Amino acid sequence: MRICIYGAGAMGTSLGVLLDEMSLDFVTHNAAHAEAMNRDGAIIEGALTKCVKVRAKLPSEMEGQYDIVILAVKQRENHAASIFLKPFLKEDGALVTVQNGLPERELAEVFGKDRVYGCALSWSAETVRPGVVRVTSDTGFHLALGAYGKGRRLEELAPLFAHAGTLTVGDLAEIRFAKLAVNASFSTLSAISGLTFYELAKKHRTLSLALIREVLAVAKGCGCEKLPLNGHDLFKVFGGKFAKILLPIAMKSYKETRSGMLRDIQAGRRCDVDFVAGAAVRAGRDCGVPTPLMERAVALVHDVENGIAEIAPETLRLLQE
Repeated sequence: MRICIYGAGAMGTSLGVLLDEMSLDFVTHNAAHAEAMNRDGAIIEGALTKCVKVRAKLPSEMEGQYDIVILAVKQRENHAASIFLKPFLKEDGALVTVQNGLPERELAEVFGKDRVYGCALSWSAETVRPGVVRVTSDTGFHLALGAYGKGRRLEELAPLFAHAGTLTVGDLAEIRFAKLAVNASFSTLSAISGLTFYELAKKHRTLSLALIREVLAVAKGCGCEKLPLNGHDLFKVFGGKFAKILLPIAMKSYKETRSGMLRDIQAGRRCDVDFVAGAAVRAGRDCGVPTPLMERAVALVHDVENGIAEIAPETLRLLQE
């Protein structure tokens, strides 16, 4: 069985190392990263230190067709990536996105619903140098897998992803909204403030929780009955009266985690806020659930991108005015 991770950046590389699958190709646009992995192996550091020998390629070096393509590029690249990847995926193959947000609908327009699957990853990671990725969370390695369509290959995919950590297989919408509730809040606020997820949970818990609860309301409006994340139901954890107490406890494992969107902005790149927090806003519109605070947060991230607002904790006050 031929497998590739397309978009072997920080998260894609860390997942590939955990899968440790000999038939897996690491595909990246970063030539220095590919060269380092081919020379020294792919290395993860932090919560776990591991090095595996891999085959790393540039997209121009891909050939043949794959049984499974794991998609880990930035979501703003999805349309171009889908058109490029379609000839490389077998007719009965599986496209598994490990991105945040709600990416499956757009992918299904190219690959068809029944070939699309989604997998949510619990950890966070950043690239230290070419070939080396550091895991910045201390959550362990949890994965949640679901099918967008009929899921004919779900039983085949589950053992593969279970090799990377503790795997849950379930309803994809519930899996997606559970992760989105956390990402749309903390990744967005981190991009605005420069703070870690844990700092936000401690110092700005009211604001963080307000954003989470907007996503919970959207999830209910979309028919979700539970939001499973790492063994907990987020409806119960963040929907009850003890949520403000539980929030910093839940985020304690993310003391070193800052948003990947923050790193993109600092590097002068456009970030994925429209595909994460923006996905929650669009889903709310589709099911008739308002998300006014999330809309303001998305707009503020764009102000930061455009140099109108400063990356600073004080900038969060603009959301509370």
